[in-house]
Amino acid sequence: MMKIPFSPPDITEAEADEVRDALLSGWITTGPRTKELERQIAAFCNTEKAVCLNSATACLELVLRILGVGPGDEVITSAYTYTASASVVCHVGARPVLVDTGKGSWEMDYDRLADAINERTKVVIPVDLGGVPCDYDKIMAAVESKRHLFRPSNDIQKSIGRVVIAADAAHAFGACRHGKMVGSIADFTSFSFHAVKNFTTAEGGALTWKTTDGFDNELLYKEFQLMSLHGQSKDALAKTQLGAWEYDILSPAYKCNMTDVMAAIGLIQMKRYPELLERRRQLIERYDMTLKKYDVQVLGHYGPNHRSSGHLYLVRLLGKDENYRNHVITEMAKREIACNVHYKPLPMMTAYKAMGFDISDYPNAYDMFCNEVTLPLHTRLTDEQADFVLQNFTDIAF
Repeated sequence: MMKIPFSPPDITEAEADEVRDALLSGWITTGPRTKELERQIAAFCNTEKAVCLNSATACLELVLRILGVGPGDEVITSAYTYTASASVVCHVGARPVLVDTGKGSWEMDYDRLADAINERTKVVIPVDLGGVPCDYDKIMAAVESKRHLFRPSNDIQKSIGRVVIAADAAHAFGACRHGKMVGSIADFTSFSFHAVKNFTTAEGGALTWKTTDGFDNELLYKEFQLMSLHGQSKDALAKTQLGAWEYDILSPAYKCNMTDVMAAIGLIQMKRYPELLERRRQLIERYDMTLKKYDVQVLGHYGPNHRSSGHLYLVRLLGKDENYRNHVITEMAKREIACNVHYKPLPMMTAYKAMGFDISDYPNAYDMFCNEVTLPLHTRLTDEQADFVLQNFTDIAF
């Protein structure tokens, strides 16, 4: 019997060779490879700058810190997401506000988003679930409708002049909407390069942002560098220049930089990424073709206005409940096929229940979760294996 893992990393000898070269180069922490990967990511996303860090979570948290978000402020995100979208809000001392999904949708209810914005709201964190870009037109309309309530607390907030849109695009590297690459749509965008993502550096992430009147991209880049390296005025590479040992600590900041060993993997992944995205598209179309005959709702990866990164294949078993869904996942596991659920809504988690969130206030999010199964989708999956997944899934679920 075949054994189908859920999401193994797609690593070749080319990545291994580049890591070996990095290890033997004499430079293994943040250095020339990291800087080159940043340059390539910015070009890929059609932005002027990108910063590579050790995780998408670090990227998102540093955005909040650069924006000066803290106690007394509120940040809105979706109830239907992984904890990182909301935990960063807690890290900076602000209050997370969770918004239910739309009915029958994995995306935030955009009308409720507008209703949730008040004088304390500083940021909204939309989530590009499974690699599908959110409706940023509706998000922008929501924040613009409440522009008169916005109270900026630092110069960057003042330059933007409204609630800031900081996208959690952990899943969406390579996606686009209305012809614009994710990374160039929201004010700030964080990507994840974790081991299970389409594009990996083992751990890691990147941050991009739109050019905005009123702040200098180079200065903003340097600010993110400072925040990620203890507030140190020179990075390690600069300090190695002859006679350039002296540095200053400009703030008691954080440690979340990407290393050149990690970036080495990313540089090869960048070369391979167009073919990896195309392979995901082929597999999604194969899944879609089979499952359209059944009473299911699948995540819509491709449409006239958007192209997904094809990160996750979400399926709702319409008319079924949580117990039935769990039974399906257990039976698939017995046949050596690893499935998952994306996501258990945050109001169902212990940490968020302790904050006062209650899933009964998020009925749409619960409905999307209770019968959702995520099928294996990765670029090491062969057509034969994909058909094996489909054959067993339809046999068990229907």
